[in-house]
Amino acid sequence: MSIELATQDLSMEQRMMRDTCREYVEKVIRPFIRANREHEWVFPAEDRVIPSALEEADAAGIRTLGVPEEYGGVQLDPKTEAQTFALVAAEIARGDVGISDKLAQNWKISVLLRSLAPKHLQDEWFPRYMNDPQFLFAHCLTEPKGASDRWLPYNVPEANMDTRAVLENGEWVINGRKHYISNGYDASLYVVYANTDPKLGMLQGTSSFLVPRDTPGLAVTRCNETIGGRYMNNGEITFEDCRIPEENILARDNALGQAGIYFRPGKILQAAKNLGIGLAAFEDTSRFVQEHVQGGKTLIQHQAIAVRLAQMAIKLEAVGAMLRHAARAVDENTDDASKLCHMIKVFASEEVFEVTRQALEIHGGHGAMLEMGIEKYFRDAAVFLHMDATVDVSCFKIVKEMFPDTAGTYAGTG
Repeated sequence: MSIELATQDLSMEQRMMRDTCREYVEKVIRPFIRANREHEWVFPAEDRVIPSALEEADAAGIRTLGVPEEYGGVQLDPKTEAQTFALVAAEIARGDVGISDKLAQNWKISVLLRSLAPKHLQDEWFPRYMNDPQFLFAHCLTEPKGASDRWLPYNVPEANMDTRAVLENGEWVINGRKHYISNGYDASLYVVYANTDPKLGMLQGTSSFLVPRDTPGLAVTRCNETIGGRYMNNGEITFEDCRIPEENILARDNALGQAGIYFRPGKILQAAKNLGIGLAAFEDTSRFVQEHVQGGKTLIQHQAIAVRLAQMAIKLEAVGAMLRHAARAVDENTDDASKLCHMIKVFASEEVFEVTRQALEIHGGHGAMLEMGIEKYFRDAAVFLHMDATVDVSCFKIVKEMFPDTAGTYAGTG
């Protein structure tokens, strides 16, 4: 199985990125995962991160995708950037989705900073990022009060961010709490969203800021112990009279309107990482059914197994085809790009979860054992059903995109 575009459609850049990622996965990630099945469970969060994974990704030029070339980064062809990111994310997720997610956050935020940050902030932070292979970015939007539901068409003050930022004497003072933040436990720099005009709706009254980890008033309070994707430490952060310079603002009041730079490619990356899990599960299952004998013949010769294997392959081919279609729409900024991003997010999460369930069942008792690695694919895939918006909220958005004049608000009193 392969997620790549038809061979004739791959650019030289994409071929090089694909080959580089495959070498990285085969030489660095898979050997570690195979030899250390219990590592993600027995080590505390601060020791769970694999330093060599980021160091080798940095040496291969994978960690610095999206960083402008003037700072030494690897800037992809803008005409195919989303497609190439999808290719890369899926390849790395074949090795481990947590590491792919850790890197994807850096890629997305690098593109966001490249697009929104004033020159003086880029001059300050991109060199620091480039000089430290362990440097991670985090995007702080989700709050305990609301997450993906906040993006429904209910744009009133009651739906505003609870995190607030007030301008006082040339400094922004931030108070609030963020949770379920990818890379949140380990990040060195945070993009933080906060309400700056409580009289307006969320879409008009939210601003975004750059907040360094060592800023007084910022506290990383916990690492969320997720069932899957455990090599990306998901964290919770609090802000208590956290003061940053006025110039650290990225977008004033319209930050969520500007965030499409982050969110559209983000959903492509979510689906791509998801696909990578499914492909790895399928590859391992394909080997298993051709090596193990049951009832006097290899498993693949049993009709029930053949049907399941075929269905897994069909699902993955369909996800790959839709992913390429959606990624191309993002690169070309087509009218249906937003709808397709939500669609592929939902489709990939549901189909890949089913693929990993089939892989688990085909392996029988072996599938539940830690040393086989199949249960890990199942756990990793389960997270994607609600990651970067729940399935239901994503479906509400799809219908709203398709029928804007007649669809319901699905929130509030409408």
